[in-house]
Amino acid sequence: MKIFDLKTMTAFPYTERGKNVLYKADEFKARIIQLPPGGEMPTCEMASHVVFFVVKGSAEVNVDGEVAKISDGQLLVTPPATLSMKTTGGVKIAAIQIEKD
Repeated sequence: MKIFDLKTMTAFPYTERGKNVLYKADEFKARIIQLPPGGEMPTCEMASHVVFFVVKGSAEVNVDGEVAKISDGQLLVTPPATLSMKTTGGVKIAAIQIEKD
């Protein structure tokens, strides 16, 4: 068993995103994503299902061309898709990638 305090964790920049993986198993991996005010996560092709839980802040997420805003306490679940994200005020997200069946 492992417990992670998402509120106090800080994340490495997107260019070092591999260091943000908290836990990895064959079926899934969990990471922390933190974008500063005005920050962006570039477009990426996700071959896995993704769960985003917003710990703090808000972001605009683009999933296969559909745009939605997510904020504190909200959870976004998406099947494999093309994703991007941007924030005006900053955001901290716990992300779980679940391997596609």
